[in-house]
Amino acid sequence: MARSTSALDPAIAARLKRTDDGLVPAIAQQYDTGEVLMLGWMDDEALHRTLTTGRCTYWSRSRRAYWVKGDTSGHHQHVKSVALDCDGDTLLVKVDQVGAACHTGDRTCFDADPLPVTPGQ
Repeated sequence: MARSTSALDPAIAARLKRTDDGLVPAIAQQYDTGEVLMLGWMDDEALHRTLTTGRCTYWSRSRRAYWVKGDTSGHHQHVKSVALDCDGDTLLVKVDQVGAACHTGDRTCFDADPLPVTPGQ
């Protein structure tokens, strides 16, 4: 479970609808092209750090730790804006992506394996 204490503005925290483990999905999108880059997870503290540093901070569910995108890879995400959806259960983080967004080295996490679409079946 992610940490529960945070300096996140209480008005923002009150709007969030979190998973049972205290997380909110955060979609990273290239700010100028609309390209969807990746999905990460944020708790209140990760969101606070993202809003106050201008760099995307996520909660790693596997490592159970915070990570700042690009600290080890050099593929930084510079935050341009953050929006909460109408239900309060998803964040949209518009970023300027430097290098690959995906841990595989691809530009996005969604371009390696497109699924076939067969309307009317």
